[in-house]
Amino acid sequence: MTPDCAPAKPRPTPPRHRVPSGSCDCHFHVFGPYARFPLDAQRPYTPPEASVEHYAETAAVLGLERRVVVTASVSGTDNAVTMDAVHRLGRAQSRAVVVVDEAADLAALAAGGAVGVRFNAVSGNGAPLDALEALARRIAPLGWHVQVFTNSLPELADRLAALPVPVVLDHMGGAQAAEGADGPAMRALLRLLEGGKAWVKLSGYRSAPAPYRGVAALAERLLHAAPERCVWGTDWPHTGFKTDAEMLDDGTLLDWLHDWTGGDWQRVLVENPARLYGF
Repeated sequence: MTPDCAPAKPRPTPPRHRVPSGSCDCHFHVFGPYARFPLDAQRPYTPPEASVEHYAETAAVLGLERRVVVTASVSGTDNAVTMDAVHRLGRAQSRAVVVVDEAADLAALAAGGAVGVRFNAVSGNGAPLDALEALARRIAPLGWHVQVFTNSLPELADRLAALPVPVVLDHMGGAQAAEGADGPAMRALLRLLEGGKAWVKLSGYRSAPAPYRGVAALAERLLHAAPERCVWGTDWPHTGFKTDAEMLDDGTLLDWLHDWTGGDWQRVLVENPARLYGF
C-alpha cells in the first residue's frame, strides 16, 4: 500500500497565543493502524497512517483539550477507527461524526460518542446525497446534526435548509477566495446561516492555494455574520497535501484563527463547540 498523501508534521509549532481552556478541534481524522483498521477498497486516495498517539501529541502542543473525530471517505461507512479514537482519547472530551448506511446501529454509535452524520459530496465513498432527507429524519430523534462537505453549495442549499436537523458545513462551505467574499458559495452559505440552523467550520486552507491569499476575508465575513455558529478544526492530518514541502503547520492554522477573530476566539474555540457537540 503506497500512500499518495504526505504525512502530517511530526510536531507542530506552538501557536503564538495560548488557547482558552476547553478549546476544541472540531474536525480531524485518524487512519490505522491498517492491520487493525484497513482502508476501504473503494477509497478515493491512500493516506499514510495517522495514529491516535500522533494526534494526541499534536493537540497537546496546540493546547486543544476537546476534539471531534470525523470518519473520512477512505473508511467508507466503517466507523470502527473513529469510534476507537473517541474511546482512546476519552469519551468525556471527545465526540464523533460518522458516515452511515441503512444498516447502521445509530443507538450504539450514539452511546459511543457520535453526534452527527457526514455526507461527503467531494470525495464520495459514503452516504449518497440521495439519502440526505431520509437519514436526517432518522437522526432527528437523537439530537444529531448533518455535516456536509460540498463544493456545490448553491445547488444544495435549499435541501439543507429544509432538513429537520442542524446542518454543519465543512471547510467554509466550499467558498473559494478566488470568487471573493461575495461569491456564489458564500452567498448560499450566508443565507443558510441567516436561517438559524446552520453552522460552518473555519478550516479555510482549502479555500485557496498557497499562499492562501483571500482566505482571511472569507473567514472574517462568516464571523461577522454568525459568530455564534462558527467552529474551527485543524483538518489533521491534511490529506490534500502530496509533499512534505506543501504541508501546513497546525500552529500556523491556529495563528490564522487568532488573527481572524481579532484575538476574541473564546466563542469559536470553546463556547460554540460546547453547544454544538454537547461538551
